[in-house]
Amino acid sequence: PPPPRSRGAPAAGMEVHHSKLDFFCKLGYSKQDICKVLENLGQEALEDDVLKELIRMGSKPQALESQAQPAPPKLIARGSCSTSPVSQWLGGDESDSSSHLRPIVIDGSNVAMSHGNKEVFSCWGIRLAVDWFRERGHTYIKVFVPLWRKEPPRQDSPIADQHILEELEKQSILVYTPSRKVKGKRVVCYDDRYIVKVAYEKDGVIVSNDHYRDLQNENPEWKWFIEQRLLMYSFVSNRFMPPDDPLGRHGPTLNNFLSKKPVLPEPTWQPCPYGKKCTYGN
Repeated sequence: PPPPRSRGAPAAGMEVHHSKLDFFCKLGYSKQDICKVLENLGQEALEDDVLKELIRMGSKPQALESQAQPAPPKLIARGSCSTSPVSQWLGGDESDSSSHLRPIVIDGSNVAMSHGNKEVFSCWGIRLAVDWFRERGHTYIKVFVPLWRKEPPRQDSPIADQHILEELEKQSILVYTPSRKVKGKRVVCYDDRYIVKVAYEKDGVIVSNDHYRDLQNENPEWKWFIEQRLLMYSFVSNRFMPPDDPLGRHGPTLNNFLSKKPVLPEPTWQPCPYGKKCTYGN
């Protein structure tokens, strides 16, 4: 409570007392310390003198006394460049970057035929795609190929480097979709359904140049997933090359597209629209 005053004290003195009390309370000082200083210096003391006396008494604002609590996030002024590396993953451990990469599901038939110029089922193209994702650090990579591709090649369906399929199968990367023969006719299960279903359940990425329009019409959830998670590619001189902007110029980068968590964008300098009239700085 404020110090006792005589009954004849002017109302202006009380207003000055309350204004100073509110001012230093907003700074974080306790009312008890403020009233004690005002008793010693008088109600008409300057604010600077009151502040010096509070500091001399050893009184500290409550904000300083509560510094043991976790510090708030650091704010960076607009237009300034941060010195921290922008390539760090948000909210994750740097030691295991593979946990931040999406699972990869490869349409083996589409990739092999694309590498073979739509004439030969080139298993070497599948190996190139798998190695590309391995080098990026992806640990979950699955390739789906129809089972009848294990059969000896025929003239109407040539296969190149067929031994690669056996190698990838031993590494638990390649998966054969079921097929069988009934009365001399081959019955083949729809491998595209396997590809989309596994990628959807794993929240991964589909690697194919096929748009799967029939599956988009079957399931609205699959339609959205195929539109947002389909990674197309090209082969340039035996080099597997996905685009740097999988969803277009205004979409995410390839690194963001293949990762579960986004990466901080690099800060860029923004020119002030006021030009030389800017009062903040150039």
